[in-house]
Amino acid sequence: MESLAKLFHSRLNEEVYASGQLKSIPAGTTIANIQTYFRSVPIVLSGCIKVLVSDDDSREILLYSVHRADGFFISFLGGTQTLNEKITAKIEEDTEVLLIPIVKTIEWTREFPEWTNFVLQSYQKRCNELINLVSLVAFERVETRLYHLLTQKSSLFHSSDIIITHQKLANELGMTRESVSRVLKIMEREKRILLHRNKISIL
Repeated sequence: MESLAKLFHSRLNEEVYASGQLKSIPAGTTIANIQTYFRSVPIVLSGCIKVLVSDDDSREILLYSVHRADGFFISFLGGTQTLNEKITAKIEEDTEVLLIPIVKTIEWTREFPEWTNFVLQSYQKRCNELINLVSLVAFERVETRLYHLLTQKSSLFHSSDIIITHQKLANELGMTRESVSRVLKIMEREKRILLHRNKISIL
């Protein structure tokens, strides 16, 4: 709960603590239907959740990640409107969320300006990340997209060593494993990264 204490003043904090329900989700969990899984509005307290979208061939691309540093909703709309069935969430590491009843979020929007600001900032961050994703896909080379993803993971886990497979990177980028492996080898020759078995080090 301490991650929320820095966001809200004491009265809203008390409301959040009294109304929220803690839920722990183990690493490796795939949530195929976010709306059904989270019947309340979830806020991530710790851990990391990847939100992805798939196509008709079950290929996926990473939309954005939600983690403690944000402390924001996976999707505020997940509790109030029907979500696209092709959107899934995958748990990157053991994660703890606080589930807030929808009726409370509506009450707080009327009663607490700081809650409204919290929601709007969450939307803004997600929009910025999606705009950045579209720009990368539309205008940047594959090498740039891949390196951007690696630096994101390095920042998230506070380490230049990233434990990940080529296949997992390919899944997040919507690419083939062969393409990712080829680009990684080019980046290694350029001395931007160092490849290990199931690990990549950023130099």
